[in-house]
Amino acid sequence: MFSVKETAELTQVLRAAARVEILPRFRKLEEGAIRTKSGPLDLVTVADEAAEALIAEGLGRLFPGAVIIGEEACAKDATVLARLEQADLAIVVDPIDGTSNYAAGVPLFGVMAAVISRGEVVASVIHDPITDHSSVAVRGEGAWSEDADGVRHGLRVAEAVDPARMTGNASWRYLPVAIRDRVARNLAKVAASWDYRCAAHEYRVLASGHCHFLIFNRLMPWDHLAGWLLHHEAGGYSAHFDGTPYCPTDLDGGLLYAPDRESWHALHDTLFAA
Repeated sequence: MFSVKETAELTQVLRAAARVEILPRFRKLEEGAIRTKSGPLDLVTVADEAAEALIAEGLGRLFPGAVIIGEEACAKDATVLARLEQADLAIVVDPIDGTSNYAAGVPLFGVMAAVISRGEVVASVIHDPITDHSSVAVRGEGAWSEDADGVRHGLRVAEAVDPARMTGNASWRYLPVAIRDRVARNLAKVAASWDYRCAAHEYRVLASGHCHFLIFNRLMPWDHLAGWLLHHEAGGYSAHFDGTPYCPTDLDGGLLYAPDRESWHALHDTLFAA
């Protein structure tokens, strides 16, 4: 397993990358510093790449032998991702989640890392560079928020309520067309929905009890492993759209998050109704 002390060391690596590589470039990106990857909505900046390199270097020193899987490394070599399934210890990194916000000068982005041991997510950190504040989870130890001076506050998901009283985010634009149209139409049945263009902050809001649900379809591990454990350790329930459990190597099947199993089924019936 991965200890609370080791997770604190991981947090410090993310904080350093934010301080050294991410914040100095925020709203100061030069021409040519922003590129597209798979499409016009999939951006990468020089800050993403520099932060990932610094994080990988720091993690390599702290955890020699660990497999480091970064989003930008995978964008250059897709075979890197295959190492996750067989690794005794792997650390999956998203150097800047919410790159579109970062590139636009919107102060809503995060740095995420998840630790996987033999196929199980055992620790995670979601760091907010703007506030120097982190959300942390360790399997079996719970989830908490932690400010720059180390003060911690426990995290707990929202109380279960009827779907008509729920708020949350549905990332519907990546859903298959048949499901997308259905979910988009049925969102009118919940109390409110929104989109931060940043899974890091959406997970932080969910795990701290300030919303009830999230829906995602595209399941790249750097986008979701850290938030999945944070929500789980904060007491929440999640599953694929078909109700099966999520595991770190799953890349499809969607994810629906809710406060508990009963509210998950009620929300699923509401949002996926024909």
